[in-house]
Amino acid sequence: MKDHSLGEFEELVLLMVAALHDEAYGVAILENLEEKLEKKLNISAVHVALKRMEDKGFVKSRFGGITEDRGGRRKKFYVITALGKRVLDQQYSLRISIYKQIPKISFT
Repeated sequence: MKDHSLGEFEELVLLMVAALHDEAYGVAILENLEEKLEKKLNISAVHVALKRMEDKGFVKSRFGGITEDRGGRRKKFYVITALGKRVLDQQYSLRISIYKQIPKISFT
């Protein structure tokens, strides 16, 4: 049985893969996360998370065409799988259920 666990950073990367849909590749994921989180991230961390999630079956990858502006290198694009979406849905449900347990108290 595959590991269905998802760390916090993996969850953020997977959410961004889903949000970018067919245009999700390392740098695009990095730039969008940096914008949302308002902090600098390491591209290597994004690539490691993508590799782990591909091994777990949460994302699939494909290579784009060779382009001159990338010096003849191809982009590796990622898409979320059905399993990845189910895991995100479970994480969302878990977070909401825990959030709803917070007592209705005033912090003022």
